[in-house]
Amino acid sequence: MANWRSKKCTAAEIMAQLGHVDPLDEDRANLQASSVIKSELIQRICSQNPHLYQRDIDKIVSAIFDEIVQALRRGDRVELRGFGTFSAKLRGPRQGRNPRTGAAVAIGKKAVAFFKTGKDMRARLNQETVPSD
Repeated sequence: MANWRSKKCTAAEIMAQLGHVDPLDEDRANLQASSVIKSELIQRICSQNPHLYQRDIDKIVSAIFDEIVQALRRGDRVELRGFGTFSAKLRGPRQGRNPRTGAAVAIGKKAVAFFKTGKDMRARLNQETVPSD
């Protein structure tokens, strides 16, 4: 129990040693464990639509993603009603540090993709399940 006093620990490590489990950490672990990659998304769409060919679904999904990327590169905003909005945020040039040597490094400007969930999506994500009797 005194282990956390002898070395540097994060608050989460100390709480874990004391037997406290944060329910948010469990939720985050569940969300991370159930991520979906593009090929799995295509497989799920195929299983829900057996009348469509997998190669066609792959082309459609790729076309949608490519179009979103192209719109963001042009500086446009992509809004999918009920889902969310994609936009590109520009970060200006700045001075950074090399973590190994500590030397100053010039970091150029860059665009970063940003996603904000829509109101309907937030409502569906945070919807309470009603226990059935």
